Amino acid sequence: MDEVYMRMALELARKGKGWTTPNPLVGAVIVKGGRIIGQGYHQKYGQPHAEVNAIASAKEDVTGATLYVTLEPCSHFGKTPPCSDLLIDKNIKRVVVGTLDPNPLVAGKGIERLRNNGIEVVTGVLEEESQKLNEIFIKYIVTKEPFVVMKNAMSLDGKIATVTGESQWISGESSRKQVHSLRHELAGIMVGIETIIKDDPQLTSRTLNSRNPIRIVVDSQLRIPIASKVLTQQDKAKTIVATTKRANNEKLDTLKQMGIEVIVIKVKCERVDLRELMKVIGAKGIDSILLEGGANLNFSALEEGIVDKIQSYIAPKIIGGKEAKTAVEGAGIQLLKNAFKIDRMTPVMVGEDLFVESYIVK
Repeated sequence: MDEVYMRMALELARKGKGWTTPNPLVGAVIVKGGRIIGQGYHQKYGQPHAEVNAIASAKEDVTGATLYVTLEPCSHFGKTPPCSDLLIDKNIKRVVVGTLDPNPLVAGKGIERLRNNGIEVVTGVLEEESQKLNEIFIKYIVTKEPFVVMKNAMSLDGKIATVTGESQWISGESSRKQVHSLRHELAGIMVGIETIIKDDPQLTSRTLNSRNPIRIVVDSQLRIPIASKVLTQQDKAKTIVATTKRANNEKLDTLKQMGIEVIVIKVKCERVDLRELMKVIGAKGIDSILLEGGANLNFSALEEGIVDKIQSYIAPKIIGGKEAKTAVEGAGIQLLKNAFKIDRMTPVMVGEDLFVESYIVK
């Protein structure tokens, strides 16, 4: 039954998507005498952890119960007291853990503390699912750099626009709804300046009861139009413009006067150094980024090795056209042996579109 209850805990944890960053997603279920007597999840950053909420919801005394939790209980003081101490105080008899916490402040210490106080601990139950749930947290807590998801919508022949530049809408309505949910779940959304100039997007989530990601515009020479929505609609979401010393100083001063945060990153191949940008963004507490292009920025991101996962929506259409843009352009790869390798490809239908999720081989 351990897997059954852990799966319930995973479902609870998913309810916190978009709200807990940069904390992990965690769910907990308390079982006593074969009955579920309490359950909870980490609802929002700074608020009580899953174990605390599960115990608070318990319908009866939790003494002697088993607690199922997707991530190792914390053993340090952060925004809240250590959960391991709470489980000891409440006389929990057995703790079943999905995966260990990679946070150096925890890293097995929570489990050790429980065992030292006579609590039976079982680890690795649905471990792969638990790690995937917190792939963002795991990368960020170890590297202090954001987890980057490259998203694209294309036709069956790989085109993201027609020869005239028309691109709305290649993917179907169901796919677009899913993307807006993803914007809610990730901390930041990043585009290149060409996307801003061509489409003037808002880069917000249109899902009900959602949060908007921080907008990051990569613009090495500060060509961004002052009237663009990402600059004039600061009430919807914050915008950060990443530029270089090649930027127009007058434009830079104007943006600062508008209250726009501008960060100057070193130049690499006449562009913003994306590796340095990830370090700067990570230091600001942004643990995840949805990369929405365009095609040249996508190639640069792959080339610099900052992409972790790719999500592709493939529409049942053929567009054609030698000059029609594709999802990844830039300089391109000259030899097949140097192509960017991907694995763990998972295809599923989303409405009329084929959705393929995959991971970059590091």
